[in-house]
Amino acid sequence: MKLYYSETLMPRKACAVARHLRSPVDFVHVDLAAGEHRMPAYLALNPNAKVPLLVEDGEPLWESNAIMCRLAMLAGSDLWPADRRQADILRWLSWDGEHFTRHAGTLYFEHLIRPRLGMGPPDGETVLGATRGFRQSAAILERHLGRRDWLVGDRPTVADFALAVALPYAPDARIPLADFPAIDRWHDRLGTLDGWWEPFPGRG
Repeated sequence: MKLYYSETLMPRKACAVARHLRSPVDFVHVDLAAGEHRMPAYLALNPNAKVPLLVEDGEPLWESNAIMCRLAMLAGSDLWPADRRQADILRWLSWDGEHFTRHAGTLYFEHLIRPRLGMGPPDGETVLGATRGFRQSAAILERHLGRRDWLVGDRPTVADFALAVALPYAPDARIPLADFPAIDRWHDRLGTLDGWWEPFPGRG
C-alpha cells in the first residue's frame, strides 16, 4: 500500500492513524508547492488533486476519514469498531467537517499556510468569523467531553483522530484551545497515543 501525503492538516489524520497502527504502508510525499498533486499521473488516482490518498492493490481511496477507517479495518483495530458505535463515529465525523475542524482548519490556513505560500497576512474578517465559529462548536464539544475521556465509548476511535487534527497547531494557528479545558485534557490524552505527535515520516 502507498499513502500519499503532505505535511498539512488532512493528511495528518491518515498518517497519524497509519503510524499508530503501524500499518504496512509506503509513505509517498507529494510536494504541493511544486504542483505534484496536479500532475497527470496523480490526477489519474485522485481527480480532486488533493492529499491524502491511499492506493491499495492498485485501487485508489481518497478522503482522509475514509482512509483512516480503511486502515483500521485492515488492522482489525477498534479505532473503527464493527458494531453500532460506527453510527456515532459517523455522526462526529460529519459534524466535525461542518463545524469544529472546518473553523479550526480555517484558522490553521490563515495563520500558517497563507504565509508559507506567500499569500500575504491573515484575512482579518475570515479569522474573526472562524474564531467565532470555533468557539460555538467547541462549546458543544466541551460539554460532551466534560463527562467522558473519548468521543465515543471508553477508548479512542478515528473520530478522536479526526476532530483533534488541528489542535497540535493551536498556539501558532491562534486556536483558543486554552479556553476549553475539557477539550484541552482530551487532546493531552491523544498525545499519549503512538503516532499522534510524530505522524509524518522523516524525509532524509
